[in-house]
Amino acid sequence: MTTQPPPAPPADEKDWTAVLTAGCSQCGFSPEHDPATTGDRIRATVLRWQSALSGLDVKERPRAEVWSPLEYACHVRDVFRVFSVRLGLMLATDGARFDNWDQDEAAVSGAYWSQDPAAVADELAEAGESLAAAFDAVPEDAWGNRGLRSNGAEFTVATFAAYLLHDIEHHLHDVDA
Repeated sequence: MTTQPPPAPPADEKDWTAVLTAGCSQCGFSPEHDPATTGDRIRATVLRWQSALSGLDVKERPRAEVWSPLEYACHVRDVFRVFSVRLGLMLATDGARFDNWDQDEAAVSGAYWSQDPAAVADELAEAGESLAAAFDAVPEDAWGNRGLRSNGAEFTVATFAAYLLHDIEHHLHDVDA
């Protein structure tokens, strides 16, 4: 088991909220979607992530500065967990505020590179289903509830869903899954 962290990828300084209006030319994501389908789309990605985690080279980085499929899957598992908390905040309080989440710190402190792929597959499935069910239960009149990230980015529950879908689908593109 690898105990030393691999080199950290360069910090991603891009403002990914732009995908909410412009889509993503890298992965082909379109922000146009029915928010009520968010749960089903999350579930569809979970199946693809589980497949990606079954590969023999799941712990291999394509380049030193790029996460392995395992590291990306750990990130997505944690995205599901963070977004579950944030969705709950937005549904409980219109205008909820949430702190920035340092995904690079989470990768290091969580030793993503050394985690067990089978355990991650199970945890990702559990966290993904929990979040999918939470989106399935969003009341029709709550899709416009707002949430504010500490860096000033503002979302509605509907745009928050699109932002999430881009993240988890884009990373599938990153690992060719």
